[in-house]
Amino acid sequence: MRVQLGTVSHFNIAVDDPDASAAWWLSNFDLDEWGRSDSGILLGNDAIMIGLVKGSPVSGVLDHLGFRTSDIGALEVARDALRANGVDLEDPGNEIGPVAPGSTSVGLWFHDRDGYRWELYVEGPDA
Repeated sequence: MRVQLGTVSHFNIAVDDPDASAAWWLSNFDLDEWGRSDSGILLGNDAIMIGLVKGSPVSGVLDHLGFRTSDIGALEVARDALRANGVDLEDPGNEIGPVAPGSTSVGLWFHDRDGYRWELYVEGPDA
C-alpha cells in the first residue's frame, strides 16, 4: 500500500535572520506574514506557507524547490520583477530556459538571501 500525497501545504527552512529573510520574501513575492514566534516567522498565501526558522542555512541539502507559474507571460513578468529587485538570478541576461535537456517546460532559477536555490517554471505543451 502506498500513501497518496497531495499538494505541498508548507515547508520550513533554516535562515540566519528570520526578520531579514521575511522582508526579502515579502518584498519579492505575493506572501503575507501569518505569524511569528521566538523561533521564526510564518509567511503564506492561498497556495503555500513558508516557515522561516532561526538556524544555520544549509542550501546544498535541497537542490531547489520549484513553483509553477500560470504561463510564459507570468514567468517573464516574474523575471523582470526579480531582476529589478536585484535578486540573484542564475544565467543573467538569458534567465528563462528549458528546465532540463529536451524539456518543453521552461523556467528560471534564483537564490534567496540565505543561499537557497528556487525555480519558477511553466509547463510546456508536452509536459
